[in-house]
Order: sequence, then C-alpha cells, then structure tokens
Amino acid sequence: MKTVRLGALIAAAALAVAALLAGCAADNYVPKEQPSFYRNLAQPGAQLDEAAAASMISGYRANHGLPAVTLDSDLTRMAQGQAEIMARRDKLDHAAGKPFNTRLKAAGYNAKTAAENIGAGYHTLAEAFSGWRDSPPHRANMLLKGATRIGIAAVYTPRSKYKVYWAMIVAEPDTATDGAHSGERAGPDVASRQYEVAQIGPLN
Repeated sequence: MKTVRLGALIAAAALAVAALLAGCAADNYVPKEQPSFYRNLAQPGAQLDEAAAASMISGYRANHGLPAVTLDSDLTRMAQGQAEIMARRDKLDHAAGKPFNTRLKAAGYNAKTAAENIGAGYHTLAEAFSGWRDSPPHRANMLLKGATRIGIAAVYTPRSKYKVYWAMIVAEPDTATDGAHSGERAGPDVASRQYEVAQIGPLN
C-alpha cells in the first residue's frame, strides 16, 4: 500500500512540475508580430512601413521584368504633403493642393518620367496595394517603365469616412541634369501620369 501511495505522490509531483514548466513557457511566450503590410493604419499613432511598401512594389515590378524602386526622401515628402492636404480637406484629388507637375517643379525634382497614385479608404498597405494593382491605370503607374525611386505616405484622419488617405509617387530621375536633389526645377517636358481611387469598405 505504501508503494502505491509513493508512486501516486511521485506522479502527482511530476504533473505539478510539468504544469509549472508549461506556465513558465506561457509567460515567456512572445507572439509573432503581425506583418507590417497588414498593420491597421486607421488608428492614432499607426505608422506606414515605407520600406515594406517599396519592397512590395519592387517585387511586383520584378515579376514584370522591371527594375526595383528605392525610397526617395524628396518623393516621400511630396507624397506626405499630398496625403496630408487631402486628409485636411477630406477630398481625394491630385490637385487638392497643386497639380502634380507643379508640385514636382516646386520640389526641384528633375525627372524623366513620374507618376502618382492616390487613394482613400484603404486601412492597410496590403489593401492599398491590391486596390492599385487591380485598377489598370494605377497598375500602369506602379509598373512605370524606367522608374527607380518611390515615395509613399498614408495619413489617418478620424473625421473622414475614409479614415486613411494615400499618396504614392514613382519616378525615373533625370541623371542628365545636376540631379534630382539639386534644387533645379523639372522642365516642362517631364512626362507624368496621375490616377486616383477611393474605397469605402468596412469602417472597422
């Protein structure tokens, strides 16, 4: 009888140790971070992962035999400014501030070609990318031949039904001039395209 009781005590102790170890493992568990392209930007403080956006669009371009695009600080500032003014006015419009070509020249950005996509209502980078990819004019902009630079921005505005405004610019810098960052203005012959898309999906 004592042997049986001793065996039961040992088994109970082993179970207790296992439960304790499991508890410690649970306490130390760190959940995997959600990929940034699924990050909900329709909330205060949420930040767009610009590098992930450039990588995503570069991968899409590579699938079509086109060069990758790298982040450009000037184009990013332009995209940010456009997204902010659209958010302030709650209006999806390339000319919400100034026309696209005018903004390129004002920024002193020399480009052989440039294109701009804007959007509203997409709460994640994945949604914005899918929306642009599935729209022929926006897809053509993402696949702009010769483009090697990109700037992208997303701005949250709680008072809008859209919640998030987007702007993306891709460009092929004109290396025949003093450079896209020299402060010189782009000439009037710069080729540019611009398209807009709005989505009003579930406003979660």
